[in-house]
Amino acid sequence: MNHPGLSSPGGLTWNMEVSMPESKPESSRSSEQSKAVRLLTRVLLTALPVVGVFFIMDTPTYLGWEVLREQYYGIVLAIVLSSVFLLAPFKRGSDRKKVPWYDFIFSFLGFAVGLYVAVLYPQILWRLGVVTPDRVIMSTLAIVLILEAARRLTGWVLPILALIFILYGRFAWLAPGLLQGPGIPWDRLANSLFLDPNAVLGTPMEVSAVIVIAYILFGNLLSGVGGGEFVTNIAVAGFGQFRGGPAKIAVASSTLFGTISGSAVANVMVDGWITIPLMKKTGYKPHVAGAIEAVASTGGQIMPPVMGAAAFLIPEYTGIPYSRVALAALFPALLYYICMFIQIDLEAGKAGLRGLPRDQLPPLKGVLGESYLFVIPLAALVYALFFLFLAPGKAALVAVAAILVLSLFRSQTRFRFAWILEELAKTGKGLLELTVVVAVAGIIIGVITFSGLGFVLPVILGRLAEGSIILLLLVLAVVNIILGMGMPTIAVYVLLAVIMAPALIQLGINVLAAHLFILYFGILSMITPPVCFAAFAGAAIAKASSMRTGYACMRLGILAYIVPFLFIFSPSLLLMGPLSGIVISAGTAIVGCFLLGCGLVGYLFRDLSARKRMLMCLAGIGLLIPIQGQYFTLTVIINLSGAILALLLFLLEYRQKTHSNGVRKLDPLDAEA
Repeated sequence: MNHPGLSSPGGLTWNMEVSMPESKPESSRSSEQSKAVRLLTRVLLTALPVVGVFFIMDTPTYLGWEVLREQYYGIVLAIVLSSVFLLAPFKRGSDRKKVPWYDFIFSFLGFAVGLYVAVLYPQILWRLGVVTPDRVIMSTLAIVLILEAARRLTGWVLPILALIFILYGRFAWLAPGLLQGPGIPWDRLANSLFLDPNAVLGTPMEVSAVIVIAYILFGNLLSGVGGGEFVTNIAVAGFGQFRGGPAKIAVASSTLFGTISGSAVANVMVDGWITIPLMKKTGYKPHVAGAIEAVASTGGQIMPPVMGAAAFLIPEYTGIPYSRVALAALFPALLYYICMFIQIDLEAGKAGLRGLPRDQLPPLKGVLGESYLFVIPLAALVYALFFLFLAPGKAALVAVAAILVLSLFRSQTRFRFAWILEELAKTGKGLLELTVVVAVAGIIIGVITFSGLGFVLPVILGRLAEGSIILLLLVLAVVNIILGMGMPTIAVYVLLAVIMAPALIQLGINVLAAHLFILYFGILSMITPPVCFAAFAGAAIAKASSMRTGYACMRLGILAYIVPFLFIFSPSLLLMGPLSGIVISAGTAIVGCFLLGCGLVGYLFRDLSARKRMLMCLAGIGLLIPIQGQYFTLTVIINLSGAILALLLFLLEYRQKTHSNGVRKLDPLDAEA
């Protein structure tokens, strides 16, 4: 869905309008160049998912061709790098009138380094350790082009971080203490970073080129046949009439859209144009409306079955199948949205906000008539993932096939080849930033691997934390959020999964819980000031202050910061262990979040006094503390105490509500401290 005034990350645009210079022939040449460049980029971007589908379906094997994965990654890099330099201007955010001569050179060189891998990799792999002049030149060129492409698309933070790691790999003997190493000569380092299958051409590139590409295509096609429109309509029809209805619509539609999107900013841009004006219309302040949409949309990156791109890396680093990762992430994702739903409902009750009139809501029956557009493709995806146990990329293509069949039953898409080409081009464009980011992440991973830094850092972190799990988790959460302010989530996850996850696992943390913790806090940076991209997107639509929206995000999403700590100490929330433990942990977590929400908002059936708010928070924390085997008796007592306190507070408030007849009666706990 395109909206006026918005551009994709890095300032990529389809329309490169040509200014009218004084010379008419020059104007004509510029116009011709612009058309030629647009055609070239469309061809390249359309080819990218076509090549991806060709490879994901193992077509070369069926044709009897011997194609290495790295050769396919070379084709992907060739298309991506050449497209980036044709589309993204040297100065981020500036309008591109026409492509300057030097970007044509960069584009050609980007295509050349990718083609070098695609054509020659079998010979390169046969003598991988041999350093030759052509390999050093092409590797150095590739690293420079990847870092420059990353700067244009994401800013300075990620390239600078990669440069710091490269400098460490080259001059490690200058580092202090345990970080000191022998250093690697540049010819060997460059050769390894670009051509070794454990660096640029490694796991992150595999996730982008084999898995994420299929899910971006799935999401684009699903929106194209009307699945995205159905998501919004069903949310409006189902929740619009309740108090705080527009805010609940934002949460519900973001939950559903998150199952196919996996991008916080994309979620805001799709849903926000409908939900934010509705919220403002019913009494929400602009910055609060933008914050609600941003927090709701951020949950899309943790909502199965299609989580954010970083989630597809977890199986690669843990060896746990993606179907199991998605299943484990299900309840924490639901808890994220339940917590937000609770807080929004309480805020609406406190402010006296009402729902939308019924005559402004679409008829539920009519909306359900379009449900097949969303339900059938999603069911096909779930069936392929969890019952056929297909690889994530192939499972997404099964869902794509279902969408293409459904498109035959809609007049808007039936036999429209141009529509399919448009969605393919959108998919290619959506892959540009991600592919560049994972290439930079591959450079960082390569340095960590080849320099031995991966063995040293967990030891250093363990010593700094002095064996304290809580301290290490807090450090990890803060580092995660800080890195997430300037780096994409997938880059943050890759870096911390390599550096910090081993330290957590050494302290006895469950492997999957450790990796999900890293993923969650990387995502929460999207709503944590001062740099919070989802909040900025919501603020732009709401026409509100970015910083006010960001701080409102933190307040509204405060319970979301607690969820990762809960499943670290209670893996049953990841659906692990006996059913009884899962049910108890889930129940106490939901009730605890509700009580904490009441205390933070200051509302249950009516406004709560400061003393009652404090007691509500205390009861909520008591129920949120997980029951642990090592401290079983103590944690059970704390949980029971929290439950008893919560019950007493609830009964007291309910009694006051039913007997007051609209007149507030003072009880001892209502007195301000």
